[in-house]
Amino acid sequence: MHTDILKQNRTSWNTVAGHFNGVDALPAYGPFAQSEDELRLFDSIEGKNVLDIGCGSGHSLLYMNGQGAKDLWGVDLSDSQIDRARETLNGLDAQLYCAAMEEDIGLPEQYFDIVYSIYAIGWTVDLDRTFKLIHSYLKPGGTFIFSWDHPLYVHLKSEDGLISLNGSYQDEGSVHYPNFKGENAPMTIPKRKFSTYLNALVNAGFTIEQVVEPDVPQEFKETEAEISDRYYSLYKAQKFPTSFIVKARK
Repeated sequence: MHTDILKQNRTSWNTVAGHFNGVDALPAYGPFAQSEDELRLFDSIEGKNVLDIGCGSGHSLLYMNGQGAKDLWGVDLSDSQIDRARETLNGLDAQLYCAAMEEDIGLPEQYFDIVYSIYAIGWTVDLDRTFKLIHSYLKPGGTFIFSWDHPLYVHLKSEDGLISLNGSYQDEGSVHYPNFKGENAPMTIPKRKFSTYLNALVNAGFTIEQVVEPDVPQEFKETEAEISDRYYSLYKAQKFPTSFIVKARK
């Protein structure tokens, strides 16, 4: 495990946590992507035990509580995010842990009906170990749903509205940001191909049920988006999905 990267990223997440309060949380799956309200990927949540990997500010767990989940659990790398999650959940009975998703911290095995991760799973420095741990947490027949940046999206460069391929999709590795979100917060994010995620799921024992490359939300379908060179923009999202979502089962 790349403990040096985890240590760096934990410190930096504590610095930038405020930028992500309630961002990319259920029912949303990602920037300019269709939400759970449209996609309906989750089976019944009522009375289920749920675990949020990379729970962030706790807004996805709050959503799960609103859908009738029985037992709420969350794990996040950042102390600041866990503190924010406690504030968001405002006294709700939730088991929250500050830990790396790659770390075996003794979470109960074969206990959860649903494990999910909204825009967090791509941060793992050990994808195979993370998926195997998640598989162990789930009951037989349990569901794992996660979303993340579409692996090709990072290579889409927009200049005056002309979108082109930047760099090599074939090269896996990592991307380093010395000042993430404009803060003194160095971050290192692994870069993986789409197939790497799918094969790691299969190797962990999952059955892949659905793969979604979401369109923009319905309310933006007929919108004439202004040309934008921003990393995330409606203009780009109408041409290529920002995110991908996978639903798998144990």
